[in-house]
Amino acid sequence: MAEKIVKTEFSEEMQRSYLNYSMSVITARAIPDARDGLKPVQRRVLYDMSELKLGHDKPHRKSARIVGDTMGKYHPHGDSSIYETLVVMSQQFKKGMALVDGHGNFGSIEGDGAAAMRYTEARLQKFAEEVYLKDLDKTVNFVSNYDESEKEPEVLPVRVPNLLINGADGIAVGMSTSIPPHNLGEVIDLVQAYIDNPMLSTQELMEYLPGPDFPTGGIIANKKELLDIYETGVGKIKLRGKMEVELGKRRADKDKLIISEIPYTMIGANINKFLMDVANLVETKKLPDVVDISNQSNKEGIRIVLELKKDADIEKIKNILYKKTKLEDTFGVNMLAIAGGRPETLNLRGVLQNYLDFQYENNTRKYQALLEKELERKEVREGLIKACDVIDLIIAILRGSKNLKDAKACLMNGDISNIKFRHPGFEEDAKQLHFTERQAAAILEMRLYKLIGLEILALEKEYKECLKRIAEYEKILKSRKNMDKVIKADLENIKKEFAVPRKTLIEDGKEAVFEEAPLEVQEVVFVMDRFGYCKLLDRATYDRNQETVDTEYKYVVPCINTDKICIFTNVGNLHQIKVLDIPYGKLRDKGTPVDNISKYEGSKEEILYLTCFNNIQGQMLLFATKQAMIKQVPAEEFVTNNRMVASTRLAEGDELISIQIVGQETEVVLQTAADMFLRFSMEEISEMKKNARGVRGIKLAEGDVLEKIYFVNREPMITYKGKEVHLNRLKIAKRDGKGTKVRL
Repeated sequence: MAEKIVKTEFSEEMQRSYLNYSMSVITARAIPDARDGLKPVQRRVLYDMSELKLGHDKPHRKSARIVGDTMGKYHPHGDSSIYETLVVMSQQFKKGMALVDGHGNFGSIEGDGAAAMRYTEARLQKFAEEVYLKDLDKTVNFVSNYDESEKEPEVLPVRVPNLLINGADGIAVGMSTSIPPHNLGEVIDLVQAYIDNPMLSTQELMEYLPGPDFPTGGIIANKKELLDIYETGVGKIKLRGKMEVELGKRRADKDKLIISEIPYTMIGANINKFLMDVANLVETKKLPDVVDISNQSNKEGIRIVLELKKDADIEKIKNILYKKTKLEDTFGVNMLAIAGGRPETLNLRGVLQNYLDFQYENNTRKYQALLEKELERKEVREGLIKACDVIDLIIAILRGSKNLKDAKACLMNGDISNIKFRHPGFEEDAKQLHFTERQAAAILEMRLYKLIGLEILALEKEYKECLKRIAEYEKILKSRKNMDKVIKADLENIKKEFAVPRKTLIEDGKEAVFEEAPLEVQEVVFVMDRFGYCKLLDRATYDRNQETVDTEYKYVVPCINTDKICIFTNVGNLHQIKVLDIPYGKLRDKGTPVDNISKYEGSKEEILYLTCFNNIQGQMLLFATKQAMIKQVPAEEFVTNNRMVASTRLAEGDELISIQIVGQETEVVLQTAADMFLRFSMEEISEMKKNARGVRGIKLAEGDVLEKIYFVNREPMITYKGKEVHLNRLKIAKRDGKGTKVRL
């Protein structure tokens, strides 16, 4: 077959391919479905565990077995994402209702990772088994898996609004979802109220669901903003930890401030960061009333203890902790889900409507399937009851038949052509028989003990119960009102068995107020040696040892403690370090490596100019590069809070060779490696933004580079290669001329 080459526009193909990729990530990986509130990997793990018969009353199975089976059959995207999903679904501190019962080390609230999958075991929680996986065969559609070798459910028949109960988080291409968890009992009350009156406003719905309920407890401190969040589906929730005061029982005992609940956003490594932040506040005297901090958390819950001085100001300490640590944080809400096959930001009513549409569809399928099954049972029992009434005829047909086929033909169609009755008189009655195929099969399979009187009575009782169920199912299917009653009753049963008390308090908390004492401005001296070790010296120490310091250190910069140290490098970077972040040291202390307190990398760049910002503030800086690009930049261009920014834009292969403060200079001289000098007026150097490359300073010969730049006013005469060069004697030329060859 000849090769077929399709010509297409490159940009269009890239756009189409990226769109396909992004939609795949959005719909098939990162964003949950609005119907069951699950991402594909979560759905597949739960379904696979169901297929492996890992019910809540069955033994735990190795996690590696579950992960391998899920990956091989349904989710071919690597074992790490599957195991991580399994772990998260088992963690009580992350999910409103855990779906997996983990056995072994499944991580901790303090950020400890789970053990390897070969060391842990898992099975389904009863909640997942009963509420998420029940009636799979009667409700949802099944689709082919990735290689069409297996079937998997399109969604799980979840009977509660899982999108609200367990929340969701995920990052896709160009969008993300972040939905907080809610209390199961409150969500069920909400759904029941919405079924009774779909016209309820969001404010009225919030009488049943006042807000999220995080598994870590804590406090939601912006109650008044929740209405807007539920109406729009986006917003920010202010979370706070819960603190209690524990007074010392004896004189020697210190009062304690106990943090018993933390914000949901603080779980993991942020707990250790919180402890470090508190320790730092104590060290910097911002929390002078705290004498000790300890983390006494265990399996029972969070307990972080701050020991206090006598008569400590508790409210002030609380405000400082809320203001300066992660004990107060925000949870960004973006209720994005896949609704109708496309991503959509849903408000509270949108979530409820999608859930109820899904429930009506599932219940219609379920009761339709149950009705068909009961109709089959009714048909069979009618046949068996009728057969019991003419049992002598049935026995005569069976005794007169040569094979099963002849007997079945007689029962269904009254065909007696192949039946030889041993006793006459049954022929006419046999011709009148017209059992259905299903009834005939049941009669032929009927056991003799069914002819006992009590068994016949039981059969008639079953028939009546069957008729009763048929009427019930038909009643449910014919009326939306009756369907609503069924859904509400089912939810009520789930609530009775699985609901738990609310953990998170909701209030309109007062704004944490903490006014820091103004920092005392002091003169200090920044010093750094040629190996990159730096420190601060107080001014008195420097004044006493000025000659020694100036001799031993490569950089000595007097500054104030509120300033910033600016490090310009040859690759066009500017690294800024707050003076407050630089540790003090004694005269003979080694100091701290500068790359430990900044993003400067000594192996990849060289320091070209180091000063404090106050020294350059209001000044103009002259930049010159190896390829002779020059420009003037106002120092205010570098006012930023970032630790590292670009100080200039460089062409490929170029680098900075000089940065100097421009004073009253009127003329400048450029010197190249090939002994070319060019003198011109400063007016020819344009003032530019820091991102500009600059203008050409001198026409360089092939292979030549700019080496130095001089201000004529400052250095009228220089020594170059052992000879004196009078810069003010050089002829003034145009800025981009070739320059003058200096003969030495």
